[in-house]
Amino acid sequence: MIEQPALHLGPWQILDILAVAAILYQLYRLTRGTAAIRIFLGILAIYLVYQIVDALQMRMLAEVLGQFIGVGVIALLIVFQQELRQFLLLIGNRQLLSGAPTWVQRMLGRTAVQMDRNEAWEALREGLEECRKRGLGALLVFKRDADPMPVVTGTRAVDAKISSGLMVALFEKASPLHDGAACIEGDRLTWAGGILPVTGRIDLPSQFGTRHRAALGISEQTDAVALVLSEETGTYSLAKEGRITSRIEGAKLVERLEEALASH
Repeated sequence: MIEQPALHLGPWQILDILAVAAILYQLYRLTRGTAAIRIFLGILAIYLVYQIVDALQMRMLAEVLGQFIGVGVIALLIVFQQELRQFLLLIGNRQLLSGAPTWVQRMLGRTAVQMDRNEAWEALREGLEECRKRGLGALLVFKRDADPMPVVTGTRAVDAKISSGLMVALFEKASPLHDGAACIEGDRLTWAGGILPVTGRIDLPSQFGTRHRAALGISEQTDAVALVLSEETGTYSLAKEGRITSRIEGAKLVERLEEALASH
């Protein structure tokens, strides 16, 4: 009888396990609530079975599963194209560099975009509140590090300073741009009428309409923060990094926006 060597867990082995666990958790978090989670769990189950049969020296079955996994890598790149994009965005996200010195973040182009805390914020709030009183919906994208333009279509250049009247004019139902999203960078509105990518999640509440799904979609594919004013309920929602917070009161809107844009 051949004696098997005892399993040795040193610092590097423990770090290896923790790193794999962290990667799997992030992949699960990105695919949670989508149809891709079932594919992800299926591939994970096949890989675990492969490891077991390989350890038991079941050569034929291990060879079959190994070939399946090898060929499946290309299929995974196609099936999980959007999730892999989100994962790579997560790696380069500013929150991973929040502890770095300011000069390092500046060198990597990760200095935060700040809005004027006085005139621009007040004009934005007044314009959205007027839209809410008129029963209008609105969708705003706040640019941070990554430019959302590559995943947005149908935009019309505006490049105007934020004002309450501009907000109402954009989202008035008679406006040809009212169904699209508008982008805010600093204290200026840069474009409007944009068609955003819609999230593929299937676990969203039924009251979330196209604007909410588009806000989640742009927050999944870029680091932008998206603001939704619901036409039906008159409440605000904020989407950031694939998560959405709803039922935000108008009195707390500016505070919540500042927190979302300032946090790394």
